[in-house]
Amino acid sequence: MSKGLIGTLQFAASVVVAVPVAAFGLFKFAEGAPLLGVLFLALAVGVVVFEEAITSPTDIPAAILERVGGRVVETPEDEE
Repeated sequence: MSKGLIGTLQFAASVVVAVPVAAFGLFKFAEGAPLLGVLFLALAVGVVVFEEAITSPTDIPAAILERVGGRVVETPEDEE
């Protein structure tokens, strides 16, 4: 399913936050602090995954309409 303009901007914002955190983690890992490096890399991945996985309050009405619309309107694949 496409994200739309707002979803794409939200994803881009989370990536903009996660990239410096990941870079810091890589630098710490290269400097010889592997635990700290892995911690910051996991934090950066967590930021992006959290943004993708969690349903925001603005997504709920769209999800409800999608369910109701799927029950009411038949798609062309269903007619065959």
